[in-house]
Amino acid sequence: MTDFTPAIAWSGKDALSDGDANKIISGDDFNTEFSGVQTAVNSKYDSTDLGVTLQQFDSDTAKLDTAQDWTAIQSLMQLTDYSVTTNAIGGTGGGTQDIDIELGNSVTATVDTSANTFTFSNPTASDEFCGFTLGLTNGASQTVNWPSSVDWAGGSAPTLTTSGVDWLVFWTVDGGTIWNGALVGAAFA
Repeated sequence: MTDFTPAIAWSGKDALSDGDANKIISGDDFNTEFSGVQTAVNSKYDSTDLGVTLQQFDSDTAKLDTAQDWTAIQSLMQLTDYSVTTNAIGGTGGGTQDIDIELGNSVTATVDTSANTFTFSNPTASDEFCGFTLGLTNGASQTVNWPSSVDWAGGSAPTLTTSGVDWLVFWTVDGGTIWNGALVGAAFA
């Protein structure tokens, strides 16, 4: 087994110090160094040593080579800033309009010609939370029908705005058998 030793004398390449961000290194020099690194790594790898002195990846171990009991706090993911794909439907044109969750969890649509019947498709698995927001423009300008699976806050579908944007939120935890629905803001100009 060999240790890696740099092959290129970087400080002799130009007058700049090794830590200077303006130092330019050629592709050939990089190839030489990476070949040396590869040789050193390959000489140290011994597949019979996995699990003995080398830690083999194991989904239930954490560098301890002992089984771990993962707690909720270890599985917690915290988002500081994120974006959600928007499915911009545009004019609904009347008839049936499907909201496909796989196309985005933020949806915008404009009710523009005859009665509309919305359907929801492709929610996540039945034991997972799945939701989307709907920015609906001119919702009360035509009749809007919702899936019978929507359980509305307050017991009935909200009154929408004739001219303006209403924001609704829908979520399910059972694969879409029941969708919870709520109007979160009405008559945005």
